[in-house]
Parts: sequence; structure tokens; C-alpha cells
Amino acid sequence: MWGGRFAEGPSAVMREINASIPFDKRMWRQDIRGSQAHAAMLGKQGIVSAEDAARIAEGLAQVAAEFEADGVPDDLALEDIHMLAEARLADKIGPSAGRLHTARSRNDQVATDFRLWVRDAIDQAEAALGACRTHCSRVPRSMPRV
Repeated sequence: MWGGRFAEGPSAVMREINASIPFDKRMWRQDIRGSQAHAAMLGKQGIVSAEDAARIAEGLAQVAAEFEADGVPDDLALEDIHMLAEARLADKIGPSAGRLHTARSRNDQVATDFRLWVRDAIDQAEAALGACRTHCSRVPRSMPRV
């Protein structure tokens, strides 16, 4: 990303300031899901070949399995979960990974991931409240209710 007018990349301090990966790595599942849906759309619309769409989908599944097993690394050089996932995808499938970014901006990714994360958080909160309701309904009448 640091090409053009700059002779060298950002300093370590700037990399640390700009990097959001320590925070947004918790959205890796949503980033992978959004990318899977985007790749499927690109293939269905003929924007990328069916082979590339399949290769991207397979690679994203591999990245998801890696993150699930090993966690998401804090790679400050890659700044955010989107760049990290795309870099891991490129490691797995090569140049076809670059086609995933077709017709999608970084802002699109951020908005989509955050919306998916909020929806998932709401689902988790609702499930926890339901479990609490179930548990509280089993409390004997002689005990005070919470």
C-alpha cells in the first residue's frame, strides 16, 4: 500500500497507530463470510470465472480453518482483518486471491463486517437471555428471583 510518493514504508510507530488488527480480529468470521458471499456473487454474475470463484471459496475455507485452529495473528504490517485475510488467501491460492477485491471497497468490507458482527452479537445476547429465562423459571419459589 505504501507505493507512489513514499520512498519507504511507514515507521514502526505509524504502523502501530494505523493497525486495527488487535481490535478487529474478533470479526474474522464475519470477514470470511462476507468475502465468501462476495466471491459467490462475482462468480454468479460472471465477473470472475467459475474456476476463480471456486478457488477463492476453497481458499477462504482454508483461511477460516487456520484462524479457527490457530487464532488470528497480530500482524501490524497488514493493518486490519481484511488485509490479513486477503494475504493469507493469496498465500493459499496465489494471484486469484486479488480478484476477490473486484467491485468492493475497503469501506464496503468494514461496513459489511461490522453489520454481520452486530447481528451475531445480538443473536448471542438473545440466546443468553433465553437461557437466563429458562434457568430463572426453574428457581424454587422459596428462593428470591434475580
